[in-house]
Amino acid sequence: MRADLALPWQTQANMTQPAEDLDLIHRMQTGDDDAVRDLYAQYGQRLYAYALRLTNDPAAAEDVTQNTLVTAWRTARTFRGEGRLIAWLLGIVHHTAMKALRGDTRYLNDVAEEAIREDQPSPEEQAQVKDERRWVRQGIQSLSPEHRAVLDLIFYQGLSLNEAAQVLNIPVGTVKSRLSYARDHLRGVLTRTEER
Repeated sequence: MRADLALPWQTQANMTQPAEDLDLIHRMQTGDDDAVRDLYAQYGQRLYAYALRLTNDPAAAEDVTQNTLVTAWRTARTFRGEGRLIAWLLGIVHHTAMKALRGDTRYLNDVAEEAIREDQPSPEEQAQVKDERRWVRQGIQSLSPEHRAVLDLIFYQGLSLNEAAQVLNIPVGTVKSRLSYARDHLRGVLTRTEER
């Protein structure tokens, strides 16, 4: 790409963006009405899934997703391309959901439902899985919202530590310490349940 044709957010460091993402953000920045529809088609399910984990309420998650799309459309010109588009979008979801959740202690839905899957378990195995899910859910719910957010971004959204730090607007070291604490906490919960 010729330097004189590059947009301000298209830097050499940004060239790791997928071409579809670069095209999509450019179309949003130039006011292409179809860009939001394409943005939703590309990332809507991931944005909704993260919002649902944060809010634990399908209606609220839908509102957060819609508000995220509107915010992305309105603020597309501020996208500097210093990270992946999905990380920028998840940051908007995170901050929108946090605004919606202020004062609400519920945060994540039953992530254990996604984590524990078995093919046709016996009734005894089903009971054991149900107990494990309950304990994992309680363990996750006993974490602070900050720790749950780190778990979700790293394990369910597949972001890197740096991207999670950008989404949460915290240092990478804080992401690492929250992740370590959350893992240790959940490991302790599962160890206590196995001892019963």
